[in-house]
Amino acid sequence: MSKKVLLIEDDTVLRENTAELLELSNYEVITASNGKKGVTMAKKHLPDVIICDIMMPELDGYGVLESLFDNDITKSIPFIFLSAKTERKDIRQGMELGADDYLTKPYEESELIGAIESRLAKVEILRESGKKDRADMQLFEDGIRNLNGLKNYIYDEGEEFSHAQGEIIYNEGNNSNWVYLVLSGIVKTHKLDERGKELITGIYKPDDFFGFTCFTDNIPYNEYATAIENTMVAGIPKQRLKQILEENHKLVLELVRLLAENLSDIKEQLLQMAYGSVRKKTAHTILKFDEKLQKDGEGNIHILRSDLAGVAGMATETLIRTLSDFKKEGLISIEDRNIRILDKERLCRIS
Repeated sequence: MSKKVLLIEDDTVLRENTAELLELSNYEVITASNGKKGVTMAKKHLPDVIICDIMMPELDGYGVLESLFDNDITKSIPFIFLSAKTERKDIRQGMELGADDYLTKPYEESELIGAIESRLAKVEILRESGKKDRADMQLFEDGIRNLNGLKNYIYDEGEEFSHAQGEIIYNEGNNSNWVYLVLSGIVKTHKLDERGKELITGIYKPDDFFGFTCFTDNIPYNEYATAIENTMVAGIPKQRLKQILEENHKLVLELVRLLAENLSDIKEQLLQMAYGSVRKKTAHTILKFDEKLQKDGEGNIHILRSDLAGVAGMATETLIRTLSDFKKEGLISIEDRNIRILDKERLCRIS
């Protein structure tokens, strides 16, 4: 007998496409176009699992979850948030209300199906064992078998650290005992050459991992990590992550893919530094920071010229001259630390 899924989503195209995907995977799908209808459908049909958007008219996803959790019949139905909201505080709010998992748009088909199957499997395991202890079931949850779940685990179980702007999180040569997740703020990893010149090797925004080293050998960090702005990170001991990976092969593959993507970014950066012109490197670096950093209400990014130069691999004075040229050409506007892209299309062509 096929399992019943209730999909609550106000975007018509996404709702229909997701319903079709689930039906092709042999689920019986019930849909609702807003939160208020979703609560009614849940109480009427008692689905095996509920997938719910957050931002919806009439009743948002948080309201749906609260309404169902207040009902003795529906409160035990597995609940998965499906949303474009990626801020940790939004996700945290949903998890504190009692959600079992979340997926961010756009999502992979395998992520959606995997999340549903793991919720159903957990319910079956709990039913067979008669236990409700979340901690005892942690390793059975898909929540710790994919990257989203690993982030949830670090957010819930990891130790939180607060760092002021410019504060070092770890030094090159320190024992690499921790792996970190950025909760808020921005982190840079960087190296210094024998003359003290800085090369930035990575920029990490909220929801990004950093601090990975070898899991089998206790080698030190080979770079510095510093907060670009006031930053909160959560970390777990490297040995704990190693245990999780040993028991979750799917997570290993996802983590390898993530690290491979990071390596590709570093190779691209090295190619830019080695063969790109000053204008090309500057344009590429501005676009990279524009992608990573949160903008203010006017679309500005706040960044030190030295950090831009560190990523581009050039002297700060050279970078400043090129920024001045870009400003004169109408590509960007500059005020103090604020940079705003005015002509992204032309900047992309230069990069």
